[in-house]
Order: sequence, then C-alpha cells, then structure tokens
Amino acid sequence: MKSYVLITGGAGFIGTNLANRLLAEGREVVLFDNLSRSGSIQNYEWLRRTHGNRVRLELADVRNRRGLRTAVSGATEVYHFAAQVAVTTSFQKPAHDFNVNARGTLNLLEELRRLPDPPFLLFTSTNKVYGSLRNVELRQNGARWEPVDRNTLEFGVDERQQLEFLSPYGCSKGAADQYVLDYAAHFGLPAVVFRMSCIYGPHQFGVEDQGWLAHFVIRSLDAQPITIFGDGKQSRDVLYVEDLVDAMLLARTRMDDIAGHVFNIGGGPGKSISLLELLRMIGERIGCMPEVRYAESRPGDQRYYASDIRGIRAATGWNPKTAVKEGVGNLYDWVIEARQPAIQVHGGGA
Repeated sequence: MKSYVLITGGAGFIGTNLANRLLAEGREVVLFDNLSRSGSIQNYEWLRRTHGNRVRLELADVRNRRGLRTAVSGATEVYHFAAQVAVTTSFQKPAHDFNVNARGTLNLLEELRRLPDPPFLLFTSTNKVYGSLRNVELRQNGARWEPVDRNTLEFGVDERQQLEFLSPYGCSKGAADQYVLDYAAHFGLPAVVFRMSCIYGPHQFGVEDQGWLAHFVIRSLDAQPITIFGDGKQSRDVLYVEDLVDAMLLARTRMDDIAGHVFNIGGGPGKSISLLELLRMIGERIGCMPEVRYAESRPGDQRYYASDIRGIRAATGWNPKTAVKEGVGNLYDWVIEARQPAIQVHGGGA
C-alpha cells in the first residue's frame, strides 16, 4: 500500500463499519488494532473475506509510539477509535484506562505532529465527558426520564454543556478530547472531535458494560436475564452505525471549515429510547419479554442524555436517517446471522 486510510481500533464495531464503507469506495485501509476486544478477530476476518488484500491489519497497540510512527507515515486520513471503552473497567483498572485512552491519544497526536503535512484526524470522544448532567432538571414521562426545560427536551444537550469528568473513563476520554482540540488549535492539526452518544448496529458484540443495545439483543435471544442498573427509565438518543459513518465521511469533506471543532453526535431527541422501551421493542420482536433483574445505579450514570445535533447538521448537512425500530431490527437480524447455528430464537414470534 502506498497510501491508505488508518483506523486505530479498526477491527472494533465502529471501525469495521467505517472500513467496510471505505473499502467499498475502493480505498486502501490499515486497521491498527491489538484485537483485545471481543469480536474483533471475527470482524477482521469478515473484512478480509469481503475485501481481500485492500485491508491490512497492523497488530499493534496505541501505547507503542514506534508502531504508531510507522502506521501514520503513509496515512491520508486517520480515524482514532482505539480505546478502553467501559466505565466499570476504568474503576477496576484506572491506570490501564489512562494509558490507553489519554496516553495512547497523546502518542498518536505527537506522531502526527512530526509529519510535514499531517493528515485529517477524527477522534471519537463520548457524552460521558458531561458527567451526570446534574444541572438538567428531569421529570418522569411514562417509561422514561426527560428534561423539564423545553429547549433541552426539543433539541438535546449541545456542545456548550459544562464538562464534568466523574469516572476514570470520563477523565481519560475527556483528557484525550481536550488534547485533540488543543493540538488542532496550537499545532495546526486538521482534527475534529465527535462526542458520541449510543451507537449500535451490525458487528457490535455488546457486553454488559458497553454496547448495551447489542447486549440486550444478544441476551434476549439467548434467553438469559438482563441486569438493569437503576430503574430502567434512563433514556438515550441512539444512532445507527451507518448514519454515524455518513457523518464521518461528510466531516472529512468539510475539514477546511470544521478543523478544531467538536460536535455532539447521536440520533437526537427524535431517536431516543429508554432501557425499558428497548426491552419492550425486543420483546415484540422475539415474541416474549426478556427476563430482567435490577441492581443499584452505577457511579456517574446519566438518567437522561440526547445529543443536540444542530451543530454537525449546520456544518455538514448531515442528518440521521434510520428509525430506531428499523435499526434495532437490523441489529437483531445481524446477531442471528452472525451467531448461527449456535443461537436459537426463544418464544417464537415475528
């Protein structure tokens, strides 16, 4: 490969979907990944079967600057997804969380800064940088929490929301988020930050502490109980992964205008759903309600979050297209296909 798109964490859920789109466009892609994430080997093998030699795996870790130096040398675009992704794990191993998320991002920024003409960089941050949103007054509306303030109810949380890092994960991702913006401002890196809400879709091997939509679908299809932390009325705007990829590819074409900016990315209030509402949706699909167990809320959990997406819309013209029910149906179908013949649908139904 003479030039290529570099995706750190490229064999993960979002990386796989982005790589698939880029490869379908005829691009060459390098996946920089240590394959530590569950499902990453399967994702890489699927990309190889689908696209052949135009995708290459660099089996490496963002904590290794030498590996990053080699990887960025021929990159025309860089998408930085490699991360420790779970809040719970960050409490168990805060030093590891910091080294991967904060130090790993700084390593990448330093290697990009060495280049005479640094490539476009898109970094995926998180809505967790806003903490628990304790200044957003909430009320219950049926099976969900929602904001009292009409503007927030209609549009969601915008990029002016005060940062509040409440967990080691929030601290490490927040630090990385701010470093990317600072390197864009002071070193001229053509970089943009996406603060993302809940992303879901095919190639997501969700587990209890990350990727909750896929986790709920997988547990339900396996007829296994699902643990709800809190009352289940926590609501999130959710974004189908193909819509996220659309936003990323639009961002690369607008880089001259949006470099150094941060955008909240999600489905927006119109594509929000509570945990209880998702369970009902899954129950309708499989023909029986999943078994639920309740536990105490986890530290820093947000009872409500929805992205105000007017910023990214104004900058790029992007708008999410996939309805929640359609997207969850696509995820459901992919889980069944990916896990055959081991999985059997319990309870019949549509």
